[in-house]
Amino acid sequence: MTKGIVHVCALATMPHIVASSRAGHLISLINAEMLPATPPHLAPERHMKLVMNDIAAPREGLIPPGVSHVEQLIAFVQYWDRQAPLVVHCWAGISRSSAAAYIAMATLRPDADEFELARSLRAASPTATPNQRLVALADASLGRDGRMIRAIAAIGRGASAFEGAPYILEC
Repeated sequence: MTKGIVHVCALATMPHIVASSRAGHLISLINAEMLPATPPHLAPERHMKLVMNDIAAPREGLIPPGVSHVEQLIAFVQYWDRQAPLVVHCWAGISRSSAAAYIAMATLRPDADEFELARSLRAASPTATPNQRLVALADASLGRDGRMIRAIAAIGRGASAFEGAPYILEC
C-alpha cells in the first residue's frame, strides 16, 4: 500500500498548507463558529468537518469529542487513497489535529507499535499535545487495549505555544 503524507497545522495556516502541499483531502476538527469553507479545488466529500470543542471532559455549552466523531474520522482516513497529502487542522494545530494525525497513523498502520507512532509524533512536533478524549475513544474503537492512551501519556504534554508550527507525518 502507498504511504501517505499527513500535514498538521492550525486554522490560520491551513489555506497555505492545503495549496502548497496540493492536498487531496482535508480534515477540520474545530468549533462550529470557526469552521472553514472547503477549499475551491477540493470536492466536498474530500473535506471532513468534525465540529467539536477542544475539551477532554463534557462541559455545559460545549461539544466534546465523541464516538461518532472518531468513527467518522477513522472511516474518512480509510477512504483516503493516499495519492495526495491529507491536511488535518484545528484552531491551534496542537491538540485536536495532533490527536487526529495520531489516530490516522494507528488506523493505517494497525500492526505498528503505538509508542513508536507517538514518538514519531513528538519528533515531528515539540508542541503536539493530542486531545486525550479523542485518543481514548480511538483506542477503544481500534481495539488497541489502552496502548494508544499509554503511548501518548509517555510522550507527555508538548511545549507551550499559542499556535503549533505546521508539521508532517508519514502514514
